[in-house]
Amino acid sequence: MTIRFGYGTNGLTDLRLDDALGLLADLGYDGVGLTLDHMHLDPLAPDLASRTRHVADRLDRLGLGVTVETGARYVLDPRRKHGPSLLDPDPEARAARTRLLLRAVDVAADLGAHAVHCFSGITPPETPPDTAWQRLTDALAPVLDAAARTGVPLAIEPEPGHLLATLSDFHHLRVLSGDPEPLGLTLDIGHCQCLEPAAPVDCVRAAAPWLRHVQIEDMRRGVHEHLPFGDGEIDFPPVLDALAALGDTGYRGLTVVELPRHSHAGPEMARNSIEFLRDRVPSKSSKGAAPCR
Repeated sequence: MTIRFGYGTNGLTDLRLDDALGLLADLGYDGVGLTLDHMHLDPLAPDLASRTRHVADRLDRLGLGVTVETGARYVLDPRRKHGPSLLDPDPEARAARTRLLLRAVDVAADLGAHAVHCFSGITPPETPPDTAWQRLTDALAPVLDAAARTGVPLAIEPEPGHLLATLSDFHHLRVLSGDPEPLGLTLDIGHCQCLEPAAPVDCVRAAAPWLRHVQIEDMRRGVHEHLPFGDGEIDFPPVLDALAALGDTGYRGLTVVELPRHSHAGPEMARNSIEFLRDRVPSKSSKGAAPCR
């Protein structure tokens, strides 16, 4: 019965990465959701290999596990949020996103990460669903090959408003892709509250066989807004019970607090979040397990 809590660096963008990692270790987090972005291990800047080695050493010294996340808003295009996506009408634009994910897989392998997170993107206007799904499967194919080569699974996230928005959509992608072993799932607990037909606790149980990464925050039904714990509608103790039980199914990844719009108060949010979660987690379910690296 183990939950290993992390905090996302997309909620600590006003801090240098070394400082953010030190803060999380001091607060007692088990790991970090590391979003590759211009302020934190920029995947497009020079000397990526040496910078990655530095981060790997820092994580090792602090005893932090890591998931590599790829949801940076403007890392590829300074004018289009999350653009280009895996669904872009331009094949070269789609290829740019695929190359970013391939680079993320290599970074994750060098860091000893337990997964690489990604999402599908929003379906472009006037794009038939079948076309969008075909673009997604084609764009992910080389990433899944790289994931198989490195042993770092790809964990795609159902995202409200995206082509792949629900758990049902994830299973549709699995079928279209031939159910490749490296293809896993990122489950965002807030997104379950936002739009899944099942309660978040039931989503955790249903997702367990494919789960490779978990994100957590509060949220309200029908409103895609990541909220600090206690500001939304989620009943967390049953959800945390279900997450703790995932250890029995073999899940060894992180449960990462995802508050990307709260960087202005990042250190306070990180402290408040871990205190909230610890107060509601089942006993013996956090610090003390082996690192997930």
